[in-house]
Amino acid sequence: MGQSMKKLAAGNGVTKEAEIGKIAERTYEIMAKEVKGDWTIADFYRAVCQTVGDLNKELGSTQFCAPNAETLRHAFNKHHKGPSKLTQEEFSKMVKDLVFDTGFRGSGAKDIILYMYGVPITMLFIKNLLVPTAVPNDMFIPAVTSAIVYALAKFNKI
Repeated sequence: MGQSMKKLAAGNGVTKEAEIGKIAERTYEIMAKEVKGDWTIADFYRAVCQTVGDLNKELGSTQFCAPNAETLRHAFNKHHKGPSKLTQEEFSKMVKDLVFDTGFRGSGAKDIILYMYGVPITMLFIKNLLVPTAVPNDMFIPAVTSAIVYALAKFNKI
C-alpha cells in the first residue's frame, strides 16, 4: 500500500516518507509535553488528527484521510505494548501505518474544475473579445488545456 502512495504523491516518494516522519516526530514532541503519564486512545486520536492536518497543510497537493476509530485502535494496540509511556518511535510507526492504510486524496476537485475548465473558458472569452479570428477555437481550446496540464504537472499539482 505504501508503494502506491509514493507513486501517486507529488514529488519523490522517499522524500514524502521522510517528511511524514518529521511531521510525526514534531507532533509527538508537542503532545508529549501536553500529555502527562500514559497516553489514552483519546490522546492518540487527537495527535493523529493533528498530524493529518499538518500533513495536508505542508504537503500541499496530497490530502490524507483521517482514520476511523477501528483502524486507530488497531494501530494503537499493534504498536503500543504494555503500560509504559508511548515512545516517539511507536508514535511514528503508528502514524505511518495509519497514513498508508487510510489512503489519501489528490488535490481538491475545486482546483481541478477551476484549472481544467474555468481557465480555458476564460481564455476563450478573452480571445474572442480581442482577436476572434486569429486562431480557430478548435485549436485554441486544446492548446490552452494542454498548457494548463503541463503547468500543473510542473508545479506538482497533479
